[in-house]
Amino acid sequence: MNRLAAILPADNVLVTVDASSKKRAFEHAGLLFENHHQMARALVTDNLFARERLGSTGLGHGVAIPHGRVKGLKNPLAAVLRLQQPIAFDAPDDEPVGLLIFLLVPEAATQRHLEILSEIAEMLSDRELREQLKSEPEAATLHKLIAAWEPLKSVA
Repeated sequence: MNRLAAILPADNVLVTVDASSKKRAFEHAGLLFENHHQMARALVTDNLFARERLGSTGLGHGVAIPHGRVKGLKNPLAAVLRLQQPIAFDAPDDEPVGLLIFLLVPEAATQRHLEILSEIAEMLSDRELREQLKSEPEAATLHKLIAAWEPLKSVA
């Protein structure tokens, strides 16, 4: 199992989310984490925006990995939102973003946090899979696509 699948409950995958801006998308994520994981929505959105102020988490190709450190969180947690309409996100290629993979990590997270981000970036660099994730109409199938993906094994 890949690192993202291990921290992504099926309930945390939403498709056809109606969000007209980065702010609205972050609010949807905050609501999801509040409803499913009893986290204060403001805490989630504030941490996502704090990280976003350091630079856009848009990767290009219509995807972004908004992430933040959350005080009191014990283990990393993820959510995937696919928007009805892509939104401006200040991505390096200036393409609007329609697929967001949210990552919340404990305040003191270091190496594990970077490993998860790295693996998500590797997964999204697979053009065929990325396009499937951006177009799959069913949340359950989108979750299965993520769960089935395997990272390249490093030869150490």
